[in-house]
This record gives sequence, structure tokens and C-alpha cells, in this order.
Amino acid sequence: MRVFASVAEEGGFAAASRKLDLSPAAVTRAIVALEEQLGARLLQRTTRNVRFTDAGRQYYDNVRAILVSIAEANEAVADINATPRGTLSITAPVMFGRMFVMPCIVDYMQRYPQVKMIAHLVDRVTNLVDEGMDVAIRIGHLPDSGLRAIKVGQVRRVLCASPAYLEKCGTPQWPADLSQHSIIASSAVSPHIEWRFQSNHEPLMLRIDPRLTVTSNDAALAAAVGGLGIARLLSYQVYNEVESEALRLVLEAFEEEPWPVHVVHREDKLGSSKVRSFIDDMVDNLRTNPQLNP
Repeated sequence: MRVFASVAEEGGFAAASRKLDLSPAAVTRAIVALEEQLGARLLQRTTRNVRFTDAGRQYYDNVRAILVSIAEANEAVADINATPRGTLSITAPVMFGRMFVMPCIVDYMQRYPQVKMIAHLVDRVTNLVDEGMDVAIRIGHLPDSGLRAIKVGQVRRVLCASPAYLEKCGTPQWPADLSQHSIIASSAVSPHIEWRFQSNHEPLMLRIDPRLTVTSNDAALAAAVGGLGIARLLSYQVYNEVESEALRLVLEAFEEEPWPVHVVHREDKLGSSKVRSFIDDMVDNLRTNPQLNP
């Protein structure tokens, strides 16, 4: 299986033999023996390249998962498990990553110099398995999946504006009053033109007509602080501005239920040291953060 996977990944028998430190003849014999054992042709060989057959493609997908599981099983009981090392990938929303994840990453890497980290900070939901992520931060209710999740806090979707704007244009008392106001919409949070509220525990939908639409939460925050209008953001994103009174919250009585925040990781992980220890650190940091656990 390892020889077959190497031929597939390296694109040829010669490259695989170099990677595995085997002779080309030994690589060829291993593939022939595997095909005879399976009773199926896995690779189409030409003088220029090697390509999967249909059976080979399906077999490779299964073999890759098996080899990853073997490596993780070995790592779980080997000495490598004692000290975190290797590469760890994490994904999180952009602002959340900048505010909460990056400080934890910096502290973790300073304590474990043999660990390399890749941080994917994007305002979209990444597929942990397909994109090779070890850990993810998820904001919102989770769909059913084969992933493990640890709740670390919650956030609210809030409306906010600067004191100067509210003094000039008034404070809305009902969601319908927003039609008379300058609206700042961030597509990173609200990609649609309808905003959700809650009134007497019943959902309420409101179609909005933004004066400014931006693709960055940072830009929406800056526009609100600058007095352009009312923005809808997540509570942690405006926490410091509300505390300093640069922004005021409005229509709090009509907010939706809070959104949970989870640290998510792949269920097939067998507890490698770098993943387990980083998750422990991240969970401890987030659960003690007053912006997520008021």
C-alpha cells in the first residue's frame, strides 16, 4: 500500500523508488504483486507517465485514509507523543483568529519550538478532512458530522452605532425603524439582504437596503465608529468599542439567541500530542475570555 501510494503521489515508479529508497525493480514487483492479489489493474503505465484506472483511484482514496490512520496510531504510542512536534493546521474566522487564536498560537509555538503551524484565517466554513485541517473554530450551530466539538463560549449578533450618529439620527426602537437609518452591511456576517431578529420568542425577518456593503468585518466596524450608520456585527468584534463607548448597542431586546462557539477537531485523530495539547490550551484560553463568556 505504501509503495502504491508513493507511485501515485510522486507520479511515477522512478520518483517513488527514490522517495522510498528502493530499486525501481522492487517498486515494480510490489505494484504487480498488489494488482495480482487484488485481481484488478490499478495503474496505466506509459513511457511518459502513470495514471490511475478507475479501480486505482478508488483504491488510492481508501489506502490514503488507512495509511494516515496507521501513522496516527503509531504516533499515539511512540516517543513523539511525549513532546509536541510536526505541523499543525488550524482554521478560524479572520477577526476571531486575529483577536483570540493568534495570541494562543504564538504562546504555544514559543513553548514548543519543534511545532510548525499553518493558520487559515478565512470567513468561510472549511472542510477539515478535505482541506487537511487539524482544528477549527466554529461560530454558530453545528450540523451533524463526524467531528468532535468542545463548546468554549457564545457570541451575539448585535446592532451598533456611534453616539454621534445616534444623537444626529435618533435611536431605533423597533427593527422596522431601521428603514429610516443608514445601514452598514458586512457580507462576512450577513451575506443576504434580510436580517433576522426575535420578538416575543418569535423569529422576525427584515429586508434591509444598505447604504454601505463591505466584505470585511473590520471595515464595517470602522465605518460604524466613524459615524456612518448602524452596523450588525458579532458581540466580540465590538466588545472593546462598546466598553470604550465608541459604539452603543441598539435593539438589544430583539436580538436572536446567542450563537455557540466551538473548538472542532477531526474524530479520526487518535490524540497526537500536538493536536491534544493545542486544543487544551485553546479551550482554556477561550473559556476564560470575558468576551465569549460574559
